[in-house]
Amino acid sequence: MEPARRMSRDSLFGEQVIWSGRPKLVTVPPLFRVAAWVSAVIALTSTMSAVAVATVLHVSVGEMLLFSAWMATLAVGFWRIPLWWRSELEFAITDQNIIIRRGRYRRFIDRRSISFARIHWHRSHMGVGDLELVRAVPTGAMRRRLTIVLTGLSAPDRVWAFVRGLTPAAPAGDGHRLLAQRLDEGERVLWSSHPASTWKRWIPTHVRGVLSLLLGLCLVASAFFAASDAIRGLRSVLSAGLAPGSVSFIALVASLTLSVALLGAAAVGVVYSSLVKPARLARDTRYLITDRRVLIQKSTEELHLERERIVDVIDAPGQGGKKDLFLVLDGPKARAFAPSGAFGQQPDGGLQPVLKLVEDPDVVQRILKTPTPPSIGLAA
Repeated sequence: MEPARRMSRDSLFGEQVIWSGRPKLVTVPPLFRVAAWVSAVIALTSTMSAVAVATVLHVSVGEMLLFSAWMATLAVGFWRIPLWWRSELEFAITDQNIIIRRGRYRRFIDRRSISFARIHWHRSHMGVGDLELVRAVPTGAMRRRLTIVLTGLSAPDRVWAFVRGLTPAAPAGDGHRLLAQRLDEGERVLWSSHPASTWKRWIPTHVRGVLSLLLGLCLVASAFFAASDAIRGLRSVLSAGLAPGSVSFIALVASLTLSVALLGAAAVGVVYSSLVKPARLARDTRYLITDRRVLIQKSTEELHLERERIVDVIDAPGQGGKKDLFLVLDGPKARAFAPSGAFGQQPDGGLQPVLKLVEDPDVVQRILKTPTPPSIGLAA
């Protein structure tokens, strides 16, 4: 993705536009996608239940059908509204700001206040991804989330280079390549590693993870008991004389099956996200420290951090006698001089500026505390 030709100044700030673009790929966010599927399954389950009740008991099921229609409407809304909204987004990088606009809607962030960036590559379109720009903010009572996301970009790492005020390197834009193969021109790797492998990565280490795992196990038990009750109920219905091939019996079986399947899917999803996924991602995590940046790659997610933003490194005991290194961030218009640079978000809020289970922490601290040469990009 090449920078746009010099255009007239931005209508909001009157600044020169360096780059502009629009989403190449419009997708539904994962949360909305899950909500759409859940709403659709509930709508179908309610409809099947209404058919079974109407054909067996011969009572009015208008309220059940109305509820089904409402859930179906929600499913369509969860699926279509994000696509409609994202399809009209426009992005621009000016001399001082990054701007997202849609009609009269404007959202912007100062380029100098950006602490680090995350890139989320799409699994089925590795040349396309989302660029998330994060501003470090104080923790505690004043903690808040300051991010701006440019969705569906072609070659988001090239756009990040424009934000930094650099010319993108030739290999940029290919999500299949390792980070070490997509460095800036003249950038050198000083240290690379990955978290030490340990069986304890399969054990949740924070309260939220433990509670999520307990919730998942409760859902698994609930799905098992619900399936047992459904089987006993179907046997009772058959013994009462309901024909196995009748419309009411088929509707009843479909309704119970969808209900149990929804509960089971929720159980599997919660257990996977709280136990299996963190362990698998920990295995795929890679760390790079260059003469300019700290880079973290975890599956299809990347964190890009300028070393100039790091003002301190805090080490904490980790599993197996290893050390976790928390990078304290600070910068112009992004004051975060405290552990908030690393501790400011929840553990599932995406990649954080933290190097976990480092086997040679002294070497890493010595490298990071060595002054970096003056940057040729925006941070200078």
